[in-house]
Amino acid sequence: MALSEITRIALFDDIVTSPLHWSGRFEQPQFLGRMYRLSDLASTDRRFKDAEGDIYQHTVNNDDWEKDWIFYDGRFNLREDEVLFRFLCETVHPAVRMNRDEALQLVAMYNEHLRHDGFELVQSSEISGRPIYAARETGAVPSALFHVETIVQVEDMNSILRQIRRMDSSIETDPELAIGSAKELVESICHLILSENSVEVSSSWDLSRLVKEAAKLLKVTPDDVPDTSPAASSIRQILGSLGTVVGGIAHLRNSYGTGHGRAPGSSGLGPRHARLAVGAASTLAVFLYETFEARRQNP
Repeated sequence: MALSEITRIALFDDIVTSPLHWSGRFEQPQFLGRMYRLSDLASTDRRFKDAEGDIYQHTVNNDDWEKDWIFYDGRFNLREDEVLFRFLCETVHPAVRMNRDEALQLVAMYNEHLRHDGFELVQSSEISGRPIYAARETGAVPSALFHVETIVQVEDMNSILRQIRRMDSSIETDPELAIGSAKELVESICHLILSENSVEVSSSWDLSRLVKEAAKLLKVTPDDVPDTSPAASSIRQILGSLGTVVGGIAHLRNSYGTGHGRAPGSSGLGPRHARLAVGAASTLAVFLYETFEARRQNP
């Protein structure tokens, strides 16, 4: 999907006429400096050596550029969806716009336009208790990422799916948080399954032990597959790989995710690694929970 020209123009017009300027508490060169290396961009005014000089001259000193100049200046590529989405998110970043109500007002205005083309801005994480936003397709993953460790009970599959989608929305903006949340989601599901079956969980149990006990309770270990089952060997192989998946998620979280300190100079992992962890954790969590539900409905 892509933004239509109609949506783009309508969005630009509303931003220009809004009493809330897109640069927030910053002068325009300062704001753009958060997204671009202005010293590497050419000046449109021969008197200045780079974009920083001409933008300061014409938006701060003289203020003689049209109000919508930024949207049609090819140096900033705001005609490209991904760049525009990042720009919009930056305008409501807490460092740029500290007033929560103003940020919410702008997000609502942006989404009124973006949703016509299947996009919206959603909260992906937070800093100092203030939301950070990211763009997503409206049919993809919904919003509001909060730490999975705050989820003590999961009432139904919709709750699980909301947690998965919240993790997913932080992949691009905060891979470490997504990785940490992936492990914690599986932990939450295992705790739910075990507590619902009156199994006392020791505080010393790590993720591998939690999954092992939950799988044993649900009878989804390789030993639980009878030889007479169709494709018994394949099913055993898949079930046996759960341990490998769990170990991998735990290792990623312990090494790079939230919840554990990292060695100085550690570079962490990127979105592609977070996608791997979130995908694996989501698949495992859904499998365990669906099995739990099936066992509960058909004892």
